[in-house]
Amino acid sequence: MKSKPLKRRSFKEWTAHQYQATSLLFRSIPASVVSLFVVAVVTMNILANKTIVQTPYLALDGGFFISWFAFLAMDMVTKHFGPKAANKISIFALLVNLLVCLIFYLVSLIPTPHRDYQAFNAILGGTWFILLSSAIAFISSAFINNYLNYGIGHLFKKKPDSKMAFFTRSYVSTFVGQFFDNLIFSILTFMVFAPIFMDGFSWTFVQCLTCSLLGALVELVMEILFSPFGFAVVKKWDKTGVGEQYLKYINKDN
Repeated sequence: MKSKPLKRRSFKEWTAHQYQATSLLFRSIPASVVSLFVVAVVTMNILANKTIVQTPYLALDGGFFISWFAFLAMDMVTKHFGPKAANKISIFALLVNLLVCLIFYLVSLIPTPHRDYQAFNAILGGTWFILLSSAIAFISSAFINNYLNYGIGHLFKKKPDSKMAFFTRSYVSTFVGQFFDNLIFSILTFMVFAPIFMDGFSWTFVQCLTCSLLGALVELVMEILFSPFGFAVVKKWDKTGVGEQYLKYINKDN
């Protein structure tokens, strides 16, 4: 007996399907997770303006203090809702971040009579190429993290919901995702744009590479420390049926 060929959706049908799925998704993911995820992404962008360590062979910016949480949140969403869901909240967080940066920039343009506000305005206004580099790096690494996490999960066919499966997929995807996030950001910011727009200030490729590796290692340590909490939250989602309506909707055609 031949199986029936899958019916292809028109663009209008596909758009309507995606809109419905996205609406269900944002009603399904706990608001606390989405809120903290967005805050982490916005904070990462602000802290990335500050170089904390810079030696001939090592450099590190302030974004690594909070970026680990963003990746843990993506791992939790990927495990329960799938990589496409994690990609969607990543895009949403990026759009919110761009909106916040626009508001900060507009506020920084307001004239102030005191010089004390110049540094404050510089932080609020930010630098366009840091924002651009951060946006490209984050969305690229988010997609890498989410699909890698999902792919590794398929290797655990016998016990896909075990602690070992969750920790393995989270640790590997976080390290790889964070490495590319740091590497793309540091190369674009400190090797491409900074030498032109920051009076010759720059990092070497060795500094970018060591920054990326060190940042990924530090963020991996944070992931290891807090992943048991993430695992417990995901298990609770399973037991309480969080997102059942969304999961049924996206799986009905499979």
